[in-house]
Amino acid sequence: MASLDPNEQRSATRDAWERAAAGWGKRADRIRDWGMPVSAAMVEALALRPGQRVLELAAGPGDTGFMAAQLVGPGGTLVSSDGADAMLDVARARAAELGVDNVEFRQLELEWIDLETATVDAVIVRWGIMLIVDPEAAAREVRRILRPGGRAAFAVWDTPQKNPWAVIPGRAMVELGHAEPPEPGAPGMFSLAGDGQLAELLEGAGFQDVVVSPVSVTRHYDALDGYLEETLDMSPLFSATYRELSADEQAAAVAAITTAAQPFVADDGSVT
Repeated sequence: MASLDPNEQRSATRDAWERAAAGWGKRADRIRDWGMPVSAAMVEALALRPGQRVLELAAGPGDTGFMAAQLVGPGGTLVSSDGADAMLDVARARAAELGVDNVEFRQLELEWIDLETATVDAVIVRWGIMLIVDPEAAAREVRRILRPGGRAAFAVWDTPQKNPWAVIPGRAMVELGHAEPPEPGAPGMFSLAGDGQLAELLEGAGFQDVVVSPVSVTRHYDALDGYLEETLDMSPLFSATYRELSADEQAAAVAAITTAAQPFVADDGSVT
């Protein structure tokens, strides 16, 4: 399969996240809850103080940044940003719901951040930098906009073996012939999962005192149906492929995913 032109790839990715925003908005509370160990670790690492200016990139529903916003007030500001307009709408609604008022919203790209050099004290990038065409450019941009002594916290996914919840649906699609295997080195969930990759990326961009720490995340569902529904809502690639299938093909895909997920199903039918 021929690789997309980088600009075509960026456009396709943006379109996918515009479509996925509604599902992420619907499940924002749940995403916040199961992702809390990651968000808490990131915010703690930033050592925030009142009066600081914090930027969250690829913010999605925005909840990690909203945690930071509480710590920089009074006098501090959060810039909550995403590349997708629809995701920004979700974040705006979340901020209003949670009463976060020291926040401004901006549409920003990771690879070219439309902010002046050395204008923010801290940057948060949760589950974003591994999905873009040029993560090296993004790391350099984050370094550029940080003030002297500023801090950045990045979260990426570890290896596929440690994240079976994410692997099972896509692998079923590949095995059934409905999708191509991921190209080595292509942007994707696990593109920075290799040992030392994230540290090498950040050190190459000029960051100092880089620390990479694993964080455990548990996802629990009352039944397999809930796992499948959440995957359809949250995974742009999987949902786009699945919705193009015939009813019989969808049933076969569900059966394959159900079989592969059995090691994680308890006697009561719940999934962890």
